[in-house]
Amino acid sequence: MAKLIYSMMTSLDGYAEAEEGGIGTGAEDPEVHTFVNDVFRPVGTYLYGRRMYETMVYWETAHDVPGQPPHIMQYARDWQAAEKVVYSTTLESVSSAKTRIERSFDPDAVRRLKDEAEADLTVDGPNLAAQAIAAGLVDEYHLFITTSVVGGGKRFFPDGVRLDLELVEERAFDSGLIYARYRTRTV
Repeated sequence: MAKLIYSMMTSLDGYAEAEEGGIGTGAEDPEVHTFVNDVFRPVGTYLYGRRMYETMVYWETAHDVPGQPPHIMQYARDWQAAEKVVYSTTLESVSSAKTRIERSFDPDAVRRLKDEAEADLTVDGPNLAAQAIAAGLVDEYHLFITTSVVGGGKRFFPDGVRLDLELVEERAFDSGLIYARYRTRTV
């Protein structure tokens, strides 16, 4: 059975999306981006909400932009190789290969995906992840913590959910960004 991983950049005070935009620096650092590439290269399926998909679809054509550094080209290749599922009631079509639209998030269907998958899956975006967390589907949490405190926005973890996690990996980067990987504790 594959794992479902929730991973995003988050501000130091726990926001995956700030009310007024950016949550801090770090992702643009080649060292961080190369690390992200290595961590997520084995992912076979990305689960996205519409807004996250519209952000990430850039990677479908990133290789066409002249002068891209090797770590950007590698991420584009890895992203293009993975399956993508977009949960949206409004999106009419997709503009990337290996992508399908689902009109609603069905926890049982995601459980079946995990059971049948040969490679791990990710759930991306705080709204969609909140549904997966509430359904008890997320196995690991990968936080890329910036050095900024933003004071409000969409939280990385949803309100009203209790999680007991175990830290299994951490890394600090020269940029100040911290990576922390947690897994769900099993009783």
